[in-house]
This record gives sequence, structure tokens and C-alpha cells, in this order.
Amino acid sequence: MKTLFTTTAALTIMASGAFAEDYTIGVSNTVQGNGWREQMICAMRAQALVEPDVTNIIVAHRNTDSAGQLEDLNNLIEAGVDAIVLNPSNPDALNSALENAMAQGIVVVAVDAGVTADGAYILSNNQEEYAYLGAKWLFEQLGGSGDVVYMRGIAGVSADTDRDNGFKRALAEHPGINVVHEVFTGWQQDQGKQQMFDFLATGIPFDGVWTSGIDNVIVDAFTESSAPLVPIVGADNAGFVQYLSTVDGFEGAAVTNPGSVGGAGIALAVDILNGNAPDSHTVLVDPVLWENTTDEGRATIANAQNPDLDPEWPVSVSIPGFTDYSMEQIIACEGPSGG
Repeated sequence: MKTLFTTTAALTIMASGAFAEDYTIGVSNTVQGNGWREQMICAMRAQALVEPDVTNIIVAHRNTDSAGQLEDLNNLIEAGVDAIVLNPSNPDALNSALENAMAQGIVVVAVDAGVTADGAYILSNNQEEYAYLGAKWLFEQLGGSGDVVYMRGIAGVSADTDRDNGFKRALAEHPGINVVHEVFTGWQQDQGKQQMFDFLATGIPFDGVWTSGIDNVIVDAFTESSAPLVPIVGADNAGFVQYLSTVDGFEGAAVTNPGSVGGAGIALAVDILNGNAPDSHTVLVDPVLWENTTDEGRATIANAQNPDLDPEWPVSVSIPGFTDYSMEQIIACEGPSGG
């Protein structure tokens, strides 16, 4: 039995043992070099490797836009895949390919961000709640008053839009907070770090930073600039989680956002292919917040440390009830048939 709790109710998906298929899964992703996305791809490969019904995985993994992703999706359809698991670049722009895929009986599962194509399944971390939890913590940490830097992801991607909704929900609850600087990082570490260097160089004062998962390098920008640290919110990336325990005088919080949702998407696609589709087309994974300003939070952060992971990888390497691979398998990042 595979069970995943959503924001509204428990969703139970029964794994059938009555099938022995030879499925080929296609994967499409448009951001390369970002630690979260790399973990997502490795989770997809690792989960495909341990699914007995999956014999091949074809991965289209590159930096591109919606037009490039449409090309990749059409190539996967042409290759005759049984399911497509994608991290969509845009909620609407891919519909022609996704609708064509589903018309041919190909299962479509979007992970991390949503799509509007009718019939597609969406399995995502709850992005609005992710932003709300972190922003609420930050604003309360500042006593409900102050200036913050707002570092977003990629404009137009539904995950960024959802996070913006969550951030602004928290902002509406704290009218004393002012966004002094807003920037899109592209979810790229080097870009986000340089943007923080540039803003620190202006000398404009601010009291805290909310980041969309580009976090440990933001701490680096402060320390390398010899700038006084301010409270910073990030994700549960290994490097940032380590900093929450080791950087003197640093107050911060990590909100869980596992890249292993990609592996969960593979598991969900196989369940659907085997006739075990969930009741809802949308499945959400709820985040939790770890802060280093309380004894309980510091204990949680200490237990979450994992020196074996890339600093940009989330420490949440699995999703109980969906992913079945081992730590060694996700780190090896190998799928069936070498995919």
C-alpha cells in the first residue's frame, strides 16, 4: 500500500502485483545545473530502476524554454513512451503536446508545478504553503516590521506563481513588512549569489531575506562581503541546513521541498498505468519548517544533516509511501537501461 497525505485528506494508492509490464517512461525537464532539479532527475532514475514494470527511461534534461520543452515532449511521444513525467516550464504552453500524448494513451504526470491540460496528473510539493510558512516565520522573526529582500525563481513558472501567492498572503498579514528589493534568480546558484552581492554593494539597508531555494550561496554572499548577517529563509538543501547549525550568529529557517517528488511522480505514473489511479488528479505534499532559533528546531536540523549529499541537494531524499529506492541508488543516479 502506498499512502501520501494531501492538504485535505489521505490519498491511498494500492500497488497491484498482477502486472508484469515493460514500460518505458519519458522524462522532460528544462532547468539543468540546479541542485534541486538534479536531485529530482536522480530520484526519477532511481525510482524507475526499482519499479519492476519499468524497463527503460528516456530523459530529456537540458536548459531550455517552453518551445524547447514542446520539442522534447514530441520526441518522447514519437519514441513510444508509456508515460511522461515532466517538470513543466509553463502551465499552459505545453498543452498541445500533452493533449496529443494523452490522446495516444500516454499517462502524463507533472511534478513540482502544474499544467492545465485536461486529464494530466499533478504531483507537487505545496508551493504556496512552502512560501507562506517561510515568509510568516521571517516576518515574525523581524517583529512584524522591517525591510526584506524577496528572491524568486523563474517568472511564469507555476511553482513561482504559487510561491508568490503564499509570500503575499503572509505579507498581507504583516503590513509592517516592506519588500525593498525583488529579483528573479532563475533558480541558479551563481546568478542568485551575484544578485545578492550586487544588492549588498548598494548599501541599501534591509532586515531579512526570503529565498526561493537559492539559499546557502546567499549566506556565502554575506560572509564573503563581511556584511552583517540577517535572518534568511531557504529550503532544506544540504548546504543551507548545515549552515543553520554551523554559522555563528546566523538565524534562519529551512522549509522542506524535496526534489524526490520526481521519484514520486515515476511511482504515480506506474500506478496509473497499472490501473491504480488516484481519485484526484492533484496530489500535494505538505512542507514543514525547521528553524534554528528554538531547541526543537535545532534538534531537527541536527538530525537532518547529511554530509554525503551535494550541498545543493535537499536532505529530504525520499517521500515515504511513494519512493522505494535507497540512499545509494539516488546518489548513483542510474536508471534502467542506463537511462
